[in-house]
Order: sequence, then structure tokens, then C-alpha cells
Amino acid sequence: MSDKRPVPLLVLDVVGLTPRLLEHMPRLKALGRSGSRAPLSTVLPAVTCAVQSTFLTGTTPVEHGIVGNGWYFRELGEVLLWRQHNALVAGDKLWDAARRAHPGYTVANICWWYAMGADTDITVTPRPVYYADGRKEPDCYTRPAALHDELTDTLGTFPLFHYWGPGAGLVSSRWIIDATRHILHTRHPDLALCYLPHLDYDLQRFGPDDPRSLKAATDLDTALAPLLDDARTQNRTVVALSEYGITRVSRPVDINRALRRAGLLEVHTQDGMEYLDPTASRAFAVADHQIAHVYVRRPEDLPATRTALEALPGIEQLLDDTGKKTHHLDHPRSGELVAVAEPDAWFTYYYWLDDARAPDFARLVEIHRKPGYDPAELFMDPEDPYVRAKAATALARKKLGLRYRMAVVPLDPSPVRGSHGRLPTSDDDGPLLLCSTPHAVTGRIAATDVKQLLLQLAGLT
Repeated sequence: MSDKRPVPLLVLDVVGLTPRLLEHMPRLKALGRSGSRAPLSTVLPAVTCAVQSTFLTGTTPVEHGIVGNGWYFRELGEVLLWRQHNALVAGDKLWDAARRAHPGYTVANICWWYAMGADTDITVTPRPVYYADGRKEPDCYTRPAALHDELTDTLGTFPLFHYWGPGAGLVSSRWIIDATRHILHTRHPDLALCYLPHLDYDLQRFGPDDPRSLKAATDLDTALAPLLDDARTQNRTVVALSEYGITRVSRPVDINRALRRAGLLEVHTQDGMEYLDPTASRAFAVADHQIAHVYVRRPEDLPATRTALEALPGIEQLLDDTGKKTHHLDHPRSGELVAVAEPDAWFTYYYWLDDARAPDFARLVEIHRKPGYDPAELFMDPEDPYVRAKAATALARKKLGLRYRMAVVPLDPSPVRGSHGRLPTSDDDGPLLLCSTPHAVTGRIAATDVKQLLLQLAGLT
């Protein structure tokens, strides 16, 4: 235990940042040049929830339990993605270790995942208002509660529809940057965790080498400048890191349709729409970018499941118990098999065989009802000539306080050009870590070492 004041830290999670993109981000590049930088070895799956949990606990998914952005909750019989309660993450958190070394250590979490219920002093996380009549309106959750009105009065309502969906863009990252600046100026936390999602959008839409993606990198770098200036003024050590790199893809893999055609996946029908029936299915997959957890109800169904998937183009590996153990994924939440896509492929969640039977949520931005991740939510349906008119009508109903359906998402996944989740094959396309402190990192750093590095930078070890 130390009485010495900790070194204040600002940790930026710059989603999708790679050495290639850093060339288009002069402020962050200069931070690494005057300080230090290193390639970062991520974990499998290389997706937000799993990697952030590794950063904050110093452990792998087999220990902290976050095996993806979602999984099949066997005890509930439901697939759930993007849960928010921090109790799902097992292990000793960064702030717990910091407070043992320095009682009273203060932490602000601005939009890192699993924020709700976390033992942080300040919390800001997206949290829509779900009205009783079915409307969903943008908003956020904060602790302390008074911070909510303080931020929204100063910055406006959290821009949820710019945080994800067809309208996702720089607006949401700017709001998060401004909220972080406000908290640094008014609350002075010892540690501020700031999540910046902007590079996730155009890199998935267009691919990492598209001019629009390179412009997104430059735009985010420009938006970050005031926050980096504030950190310098406050003598804060800055760490910028990424969870994964996004690589170019061209092949969607319909893993659940393959299982259905093999007679392993079952659906039930309501109002002419088909819904995945996980409790009745012999096997089904929870698709999560380039990783899919395949849940097999009975051991005797494993051979048929493996046969159905081994013949499916786009799958590079099927991890069994031995493979999961090798990759530190042998947790009870994982599927009996874990499918890893080939480098240019990614997994859809689609399970229906006829688009006319797709559930209504398939055409919506509906991250909590879909039994898998859907990057098509970043697009408006190019096959619907009335899609923008429908969106305008829905927005008009929204402004009048009426219920509305923003049914604009395509059922064709082919426009998606970027994905992640596999382990990177090249450092140029993988995540990295930058630090404003010279010689803070001198070689490759593992995701499991980030927690200890932050404690060292804070002067707590």
C-alpha cells in the first residue's frame, strides 16, 4: 500500500486500430513516436467483450468467462448478446487491484463494455429508454445518477442511432470524447477508460483499405486532438490500444442454414415468421463475426454436426475440447465446437431458408433479439427503392412520439467488406498499444499483460 499519489491515466480503446491505419492518424502516431508502441497479442475470439474483459482482468476467456459478445445461456434456453452487467465477468478487476495498492483510487468508465454494476466511481454507458408502448429512444445510463442530466444538458442526448446502425458514424465517438473531457475536468478520476467505436463502422462496411475507411481514421484522430491536449495539460499518461484489427472479407458463411439443412437446427413458427428454437435444436451456432460457438445438445449429435460443418466452405477450423483448451476457450459458456472462419470469410446468424419467413426483427437494428451478430445492420437495404422514404416516415412518427418500425436492414449480407474475430496473421493488421511514456513498452505485449502494465504506469506496483 502506497501513500504516494498515483499517476493519472487515460486509456483509449480505439476499436480496430492497426499499424496500417496509424499511418493516417498523425496525433496518435506522434504519441507513439515520442512515447512507445508495441504490437499487442489479442485473444480468441478477438471481439470487443472478450478482449476488454481480458484487458481488465489479466486473464483469458476460460477464466473470466466472456467467450464472445454473447453466447447461449443454457440455464435460460436463450441466446443473448450485448448484456451489460459486470457480474458476468469473473476475476479480479483492474480497479480492485488498484484500490488494494492505493485505497481511494478512482475510476471512470466511459462506454467500455460490462459497465453496469461495475465497482467504478463514474460510469457512462449507452442505455436506451424502452417505453411501455414499444418505442425505443436514445439515452445513456450514468453513475452517479446526477451525471446523466449534467452530460445531456451539456452535450445533448447520447446519439444512440450514430453509435450503431446505418447512421453509425463519428457523432457518437465525438460525444464520448466530449463526455470524457467533461469528466476529466469536473471529476478528476485517477483512471479514465474511454471507448471509441468509430473505426468499427466504415472498416466493416467498406474494408480496411478503402479510402472511406482511411478517412475515418483521420477524422477520429482529429476529433481526439482536444482530449489528448487535455491529457497533456493534466499530466496524464495516455495509453491507446485496440482489441483487434479488421481485415477484408468477401464471403458470408451461413452456418446455421447448413445445420438446418442437415436436420440439426429446428425453428418454430409464429405469424408466418420462423424463430430459432435453441432448446429443441440438436445443434445451432451463435455467430459472432469470424467465430461461431456451436452448441450441440447431446454428445451423440457431435459426429453429425461435425460432418455438416466440415463440408461447409469458409470454415478453417472446428475447435473441439482440445482445440478450445489450446486457445483458452474451454469454458462452460462455450459451444461444444467453436468454428473459426477462413481469413476472407465471416459467419451470418441466418437460420431461415426463405426470406419470406424471416422474423420481423431481421430487417431491424435489433442487437438484443437476433441470435447472433448482424453487420448488415450498418446498411440500408439497397434492394428496396423505398428504403429512405420508409426511414423518413419512421423518423416522423418517432418525432411525434408514436410507435415506429425502422425496417431498413437488408437480408443480403454480401455488402459487408470487413470483419474480425480470428487471431491476426500479421502485426500490420493486428492490434497495437501506444503509450505517451517513453520505454513503457519495448516489445510485444499480451492482452493478459495490459492490466499489470496499467498498474505499473499508475505507479501502483
